[in-house]
Amino acid sequence: MSARIDRIWPEPAEDLDDGDLLEAYAFPPGRPWLRMNFVASLDGAATRRGRSGELGDDADRRVFDLLRRPAHAVLVGAGTARIEEYGAMRVDEASAAWRTRNGLSPHPVFALVSRRLDLDPASTIFAEAPVRPIVYTVADAPESRRAALDAVADVVIAGNGKGSAEVDPTLVREDLARRGLTRIHGEGGPHLFGSFIAARAVDELCLTLAPSLESGGARRIATAPDPAPTEMRLASLLRADDELLLRYVRG
Repeated sequence: MSARIDRIWPEPAEDLDDGDLLEAYAFPPGRPWLRMNFVASLDGAATRRGRSGELGDDADRRVFDLLRRPAHAVLVGAGTARIEEYGAMRVDEASAAWRTRNGLSPHPVFALVSRRLDLDPASTIFAEAPVRPIVYTVADAPESRRAALDAVADVVIAGNGKGSAEVDPTLVREDLARRGLTRIHGEGGPHLFGSFIAARAVDELCLTLAPSLESGGARRIATAPDPAPTEMRLASLLRADDELLLRYVRG
């Protein structure tokens, strides 16, 4: 049985089904859109024992899976892909069937961001990928690693890499749009999110607020060298027992 989720605002409703949730989280039509999805504790921890997956419950995982369903591409930083032990980007059978009925490929494209290209080309991310992944990096990334990944992914230069320069989020969005991948669903991590906030490249945040206090040295959901205040407005508020699922869009 699916975890029960109720809508508190804007229009209260009980026990939302998958169709209701997909409608609540629908991408705006006719324009490129990038959403980020995170879970955090009440005291702001983005992880428990180093992994974000341990913070979420069944309701969070239900929404996590559904958010991938309408996406053209799922965007993840290489560090998060390693820590959270990502495999090939595949959705479940019900989601693949839904996508096919709605004119999408059965599975979204996996788009990874890595300045140093510290990704294993033999990993299941690439070896079992139903769609050729994309890897965004910088011009001065190690040439040998780039050559190895070229065999299993589209490696795209999205930044000059000079000094401490990172992958440019604006260039990532532009390249995805050129490929027709305009519905972008980001799953972290904090460094990637921070860089996209700084570039004013985030349209939406879906945040699960887990009912726990973690303390310790866990990071926030976004980290960056400098602050980049971005006004957001609440779009919806869902509840699953003591857990809140918030959706904010850029103001």
